[in-house]
Parts: sequence; C-alpha cells; structure tokens
Amino acid sequence: MSTGRSEFVYELQVCRWAELAWPPDGPAAAPRLVARQLGTKRRRWDTVVVEVDPEKLAARQQFGDRELDSDLLHIVRHAPVDWAFYRDALPHPGYPWRYVRESIHRADDRGLIRTRRDGNRIQIRRIAPYPDWVDRLIAIENKPDLDASAARQLADQLQHDVDTALADEVWVATAKTGRRVEPALLESLPVEAGILTTEFDGGVDADAAAVEWYPTRLSAAASDDSNGDEDRHSRRLELAERAYGRGWRNYERTMRPDCRFFELRRSGRALLPWCAAKKCHQSSTVCGSSCDDFQPEPPAWRTRGWPIEGGPGKGIKALLTDRAKRENRLGSD
Repeated sequence: MSTGRSEFVYELQVCRWAELAWPPDGPAAAPRLVARQLGTKRRRWDTVVVEVDPEKLAARQQFGDRELDSDLLHIVRHAPVDWAFYRDALPHPGYPWRYVRESIHRADDRGLIRTRRDGNRIQIRRIAPYPDWVDRLIAIENKPDLDASAARQLADQLQHDVDTALADEVWVATAKTGRRVEPALLESLPVEAGILTTEFDGGVDADAAAVEWYPTRLSAAASDDSNGDEDRHSRRLELAERAYGRGWRNYERTMRPDCRFFELRRSGRALLPWCAAKKCHQSSTVCGSSCDDFQPEPPAWRTRGWPIEGGPGKGIKALLTDRAKRENRLGSD
C-alpha cells in the first residue's frame, strides 16, 4: 500500500509544520494551537490553526485541559461574580432549562463553577472570568495531489468558507511539483484563498512549505466580533475549544497503538505512525482490528521493562498526549 501521498499522513505533516512555522508570512512560531478535522454541521476542515493571546490562553487553562462544549461554554462565559440563581444569571439558552441544570452539574463536577442550594434553587458563581482568548481562526484544506477534478470539488467548499467567513483566512496546502508555475495556481479556486506548496520528502521542518498565493482576510465586517454577531463568536469559541481539547495527535484514538507492529517514526521534526508489518505510514482507516496484520501486544511486553499499567502501546499514547499538552502551553517538541 503506497501512502507517499496519503491525505491522512499529509494532514499530520501539515499540522506539525503549522506548529513549527505558523504564520508562513511572519515571525515563526507565533502563539497558536493546531488541530485537525474540525468544523460545523455543514463544513469540516482538514487543519485548523487558532492564533491566540498567550496571557488569555494561560487564563483559559484555569478551566482545565479538556474542551468545553457549547453547553458548558454557555455557563462559564456567563457565570456571575457573586452567587445568583442560575436562571437570573444566564441568558436564555434557547432550549429547556432542565438541560441547563444538567450542564451546571457537569460544570460543577469538573470544577468550572461553584454551586450551592438556596432552598430548592441552584445558585452559581464563577471561579474566574472566561477569557476571550482567540485572536484569529485559520482553515487549511490539505490536497497533496491537487488535480483538476479535486480542484473543482474543493472550489465549492472554499467558496462556502469565503461566503460564511467563519474563519479569518482560508488556505490550500498541496505538494510542490517543481514546475515553473504550480498547477494549483492554474485551477479555478477562489482568489480569496491562499495557496501553500509543501515539500515533506526530507521530513517536516519549518522550511518545508512556501506561499504561492496570499489569502485575503475574509469579509472584514463579518469577521469583526465587535459587531455584535454573538452566534458567530460563539461558534468560533466552540471550534477553538475543540482544538484546545483535541489537538491533532488524537489519531491514536481511532488507530491501534496496542498492535505489536504499531510504531512512531521520526520524519524531520515530526513523529508519524508507522506499520512495521506493511512497512509504510498507515492510514487511520486501515489500522484497526480488521487489519489482517493486526496482532495485539504480547502480554510479556506489558510487564518486562515497562510500567505495570501497560506496554509500548500505552507509552505511545502517553507520549502523544504529553506532546499535545506541551503545545497547549505554546512549547515545542
């Protein structure tokens, strides 16, 4: 199975490059979080870069390492400074209050707010103000082989992004061909979308991508959160929270690192999944119990020279989780 141009592996490479070099036209390693496969009901993006305010991100971390869903965000963003009956403190959510009560209990269990009872009334109080920590939201579509057919399909998706302006910028990342004029520049893509060409054959590093076409800021009036567009602002925060909680290394949840053939191999400054049986960078769709080569780790691997709670598979999960947490603190691996 050839995966040299696998969209899954390419997606991981683009995500790692974005951690190292974003923004591509400015000082490297600007404060940012990177995630993959995020979006709305109507649109899902391959890679999402969240440009952040470092001080406000540090304030966000008071609410833990896990993401806040829309229901929890509704509560922590509006929780009062002083004790108040939750119906008086929170804006009407647009759905029955009994669901809000359930979310309040979840928030209390996670230490996101304080609660107490005043008779049969639930009162709430915030632990800290929830910061407006998102500066900009960047969407990147990854197409390692951008032929005419793929470009036609992608053009409609990008035009939707331009029209809705949920993201501040939209980019396309594609593999460099070495031609005098890159084919991506000749396709009928919206002119508002930027184009990145990448060269990952030598591994992932900060110099592995170049800008072929600069994007425009999408609909300045629509993308200005000060204009009172609360719905758009809330959706952007929800996307940013998913990026914060999931990152892009969560592929191990849909793959089988507990297989004896699952490895992580270094490619420049990236660690990519590798199948020792197939001898390639496997995709998440083929790495599972249905794979003919799947073999669980021998029990002896989980006790000989490894922590009692697990073997190499557990170690791989812990490594990916640790590196994701480090990036959330705006470090590097």
